[in-house]
Amino acid sequence: MNTADARRILETALICAPEPLSLRDMAALFDGALSPDTLRRLLADLQLAWSGRGVELVCLASGWRFQSRPEMRPFLDRLHPEKPPKYSRAVLETLAIIAYRQPVTRGDMEDIRGVTINSAILKQLEDRGWIEVIGHKETVGRPALYATTRQFLDDLGLASLDALPPLEDRSAGDDFLPGLDPADPDAPPCHPNETIAPT
Repeated sequence: MNTADARRILETALICAPEPLSLRDMAALFDGALSPDTLRRLLADLQLAWSGRGVELVCLASGWRFQSRPEMRPFLDRLHPEKPPKYSRAVLETLAIIAYRQPVTRGDMEDIRGVTINSAILKQLEDRGWIEVIGHKETVGRPALYATTRQFLDDLGLASLDALPPLEDRSAGDDFLPGLDPADPDAPPCHPNETIAPT
């Protein structure tokens, strides 16, 4: 198979896929005939080919996908003028604690926030698919340990937790979490190994 055909197949699969595709998924398209390095090169070619368009190819925590560029958002919002969900300060603070300190127990979160965390807050974040229980702490009562999910990273347009703004930069955190803008133009380049790591 020549490079142009492989690129066309890969492009079609990425455009038609309902969710991000991992390198393993993409390798299955070619029945293992293409190496991971070849796939990465084809993905880089596709990123370059789509660089001047309203859609871009990005790498997220769970794989690669095409998505609209941030500057297209105001226009696309006119097609579906729905308001994004609003999250209370308590929800955003709890999410930030989990994202930056994971894995954490509810008690850890309450110590950091200085107030009791309502169960509805954790349920709201779990229902959204942004956090999950990943185990239990080996202590009295065996409290649940919470961590963020790949869905959380995908929704924020991040390849890994390393792409979160640093805690020292309060202005970045204030801008990033309340808006939960899924397109971060300053996110670091994708590390393809992260997309094929088992969950």
